[in-house]
Amino acid sequence: MNEGMLLNNRYQLLERLGSGGMSDVFRARDLMLERSVAIKILHETYSDDKDFQDRFRQEARAAANLSHPNIVTVHDFGFDHGQLFIVMEHIPGKDLKTLLRQRGRYSVEDAIPLMVQACAGIGYAHRAGLVHCDIKPHNMIVTPDARLKVTDFGIARALSTIMPDERVDVVWGSPQYFSPEQAVGEAPSPASDVYSLGVVLYEVITGALPFTAPTSDELARMHLEASPVPPSEYIPDIPPALEEIMLKVLSKEPAARYRTADQLGRVLLRFGTLREASPPPSLSLTPEAVDTYQQPEQPQPPVASQTPQPAYYIPEITLPEINVPEVDWASVGLGLMALLAVGGLIPFWIYIFFLYNPR
Repeated sequence: MNEGMLLNNRYQLLERLGSGGMSDVFRARDLMLERSVAIKILHETYSDDKDFQDRFRQEARAAANLSHPNIVTVHDFGFDHGQLFIVMEHIPGKDLKTLLRQRGRYSVEDAIPLMVQACAGIGYAHRAGLVHCDIKPHNMIVTPDARLKVTDFGIARALSTIMPDERVDVVWGSPQYFSPEQAVGEAPSPASDVYSLGVVLYEVITGALPFTAPTSDELARMHLEASPVPPSEYIPDIPPALEEIMLKVLSKEPAARYRTADQLGRVLLRFGTLREASPPPSLSLTPEAVDTYQQPEQPQPPVASQTPQPAYYIPEITLPEINVPEVDWASVGLGLMALLAVGGLIPFWIYIFFLYNPR
């Protein structure tokens, strides 16, 4: 198909955005909703197969149910002019493979946010029960403001219904990125997507692929048997923790990797968060350093105030003045004498009483 053609009397093809072994991608205009869309049109070789048509529709419906900021939304699919096509949202930007060709590689600071976004989108699909099967930088669109969206969910799974003898070349996409289990024709799992994400992460960080070979068969053998070149041989100052993550993701056994893209994304996010934190100062343990080392000043407990303040307000009360009269010692003496005189008469009165009242 060429620019200017109309699909299903609704989508007008405007310009070709790219071509591949199985499809062409166009920017188009949705005349019904008056919006720009991207349309992937599969070559007639695949569109003629009835089983593939049915599987393609099934996978397109499943992909259309995915709604996530890091997944390209599927709007529609159809069949016209003898070819299958799928209609997606149009994302302004370039695929990650094109950007890698232009800049060589990404710094760790720029690469981690991109890969965390890829893991978020693919992890969401894993939770919905979908495996991508064809993860590669060609299927990741990066916008000018560094937002990443994953595309082509389900197409590789639909292709698995045809041409089983060409599975390495067609069904699982570029053999540089498929997992060891996919290399031998086994059904992919979320751990297979994690392996492919590890290959992409390796390429984004180092600017090179972990395995390169002239044929697909040799690449498949390397995925199954060979160990990748340690990333530190390309990037000597790569953080050891990141290198450990990358090599774990590229493990041959699915059980030795992170189980899902969500788990890998959390690990990368934690690594990025810890990396942003300022490292603690290092201490030199030379004798000179030990002699001059000063203990840090310890906080002293608060000293009680000489005039402690109450914890609540006490109003000031002014007491009235009380005038106390001076003591009149002369009057006190006369009173005491009178008391003694009265006390001395008591025995006399008792004597008179018994005198006139004998028993």
